[in-house]
Amino acid sequence: MEKKNLLLVGAGGVGHVAAHKFAQNNDLFGNVYLASRSLDSCQEILESIERKKNYKDPSKKIQATQVDALNVPELVKLMKYLKISITVNLASAFCNMSILEACIESGSAYIDTAIHEEPHKVCENPPWYANYEWKREGRCKEKGITAILGAGFDPGVVNAYAAYAKKHFFDTIDTIDIMDVNAGNHGKYFATNFDPEINFREFLKVWTWVNKQWVCKPIHSEKKVHDFPVVGKQTIYLTGHDEIHSLSKNIDANSIRFWMGFSDHYINCFNVLKNIGLLSEKPVKTAEGCEVVPLKVVKACLPDPKTLAPNYTGNTCIGDLIMGMKNGRRKELFLYNVCDHKACYEEVESQAISYTAGVPAVAAAILVARGGDWDAKKMVNVEELNPDPFLDLLKDIGLPTETIKVSYSKKPSKHSKK
Repeated sequence: MEKKNLLLVGAGGVGHVAAHKFAQNNDLFGNVYLASRSLDSCQEILESIERKKNYKDPSKKIQATQVDALNVPELVKLMKYLKISITVNLASAFCNMSILEACIESGSAYIDTAIHEEPHKVCENPPWYANYEWKREGRCKEKGITAILGAGFDPGVVNAYAAYAKKHFFDTIDTIDIMDVNAGNHGKYFATNFDPEINFREFLKVWTWVNKQWVCKPIHSEKKVHDFPVVGKQTIYLTGHDEIHSLSKNIDANSIRFWMGFSDHYINCFNVLKNIGLLSEKPVKTAEGCEVVPLKVVKACLPDPKTLAPNYTGNTCIGDLIMGMKNGRRKELFLYNVCDHKACYEEVESQAISYTAGVPAVAAAILVARGGDWDAKKMVNVEELNPDPFLDLLKDIGLPTETIKVSYSKKPSKHSKK
């Protein structure tokens, strides 16, 4: 069977990781192309791959090409010219609809890692996917286009954890608490671990799923302390997030919530920026008559997330704490991954936040290339697919799943690797 050509769109921190991982698995694909509006950014990534000697087959180099990811005709022309079968979208979330549209028109499979965003809209009403992606579901099915939505870590792996728990461990699920903490230290006064613009837009409103209905709460209004594996006790805040918008539809659970760890310092900086209007997505005029978007100015002033990697230490811990019933007995299970910043840098010259987002997209592309269930020929969110091959493959390429089975007395009874 002819190997499929792959187009990776986006040369930021997550694209950097994915390019390394595609190089490590380049025997599974035909030609692999890295595309961005900046050829210099692509070349920097390719130079990093060479430094780390990460090509499995050194004779098959990833090729760089330039493209405007918001220009659908240009994307379609490029995909057809390069005979692309699989497109992995790791560009800005603002580009999702243009890249998806180009895939539908050109016949390429589509994989992304985040929900679509419009520049002038923030924290849209749920279910957010219904506003954009799901409107193309019929066309994908009609044309037999595989479109896998949210195949990063969260969303992505945490969706697969929910599906895996439902398949193997629970008869009914009451609560899914997705928890994401970064206990690392990058040494900067203040920085975000991925695109600051997308990061801050996430934290302006909290949509959460409680008692099988949508509830809107103020940001950072609810918090708790949880004792995590490896990273210990961390303060986590109830937050809105992409995966709730699909899990609430596809997984029958009474409540699905997302919790993210924030330090007091982060909260203080965030509140100052927010309260003086610097996190606004709406343009303002300076005294000189220049029109600027405050959020974009903040982004320009903060460190590029890619520059954090060399000195990053510590670990992330991301997982699903799931409570429900099995054989008439109450059960609690935590499925999670711990990722080490320093180890990520040693392997692919990245930090763990980008690593955990980029590796799952590569795993999804490998499964699509192999055919089978993951080449679904329709639009799906990750939890609608068989989680077993995805989690098995992730274990092999850098993100092993671990589980803790917990009794309701909160005493850990077993630690095991999947």
